[in-house]
Amino acid sequence: MQKEAKARIKINKLLEQSGWRFFDDEKGIANIVLENNVKITRKDLDEFGNDFEKTENGFTDFILLDEKSFPFVIVEAKSEDKNPLDAKEQARKYAKSQNVRFVILSNGNLHYFWDLERGNPSVITKFPTLESLHHTASFAPNPSTLVSEIVGEDYIA
Repeated sequence: MQKEAKARIKINKLLEQSGWRFFDDEKGIANIVLENNVKITRKDLDEFGNDFEKTENGFTDFILLDEKSFPFVIVEAKSEDKNPLDAKEQARKYAKSQNVRFVILSNGNLHYFWDLERGNPSVITKFPTLESLHHTASFAPNPSTLVSEIVGEDYIA
């Protein structure tokens, strides 16, 4: 069995453990789309540079859907022998093309969650649920609160 196929089997299990569904069941409709073809704009293609094979279509490994069946998360799978972060820029382009904020990068053993609005990917041990992602999406800290915070003389940096 190929290494990416093994990784996908592990990813499938992790998705199901987090409440994502490949098939309709008593809990709800299927909310995972496999190997979805996405269009990449010429502008996006040019930003890939010389390291990207020149194609205007791409295939996401998984798209996780919200309750209204709109794309919500891009999951990019790599083979077990590759670092999931190798797919970071590819996944970012797919996410932008689908107007998606969240990305999961995984090789079946090592997983990263990436909120495109809040910085770099971070290691996760299990995949997020739809509910936890809604909570993350609704978190809106007020930057002026931090700016106005008083730092006393007893503060240790």
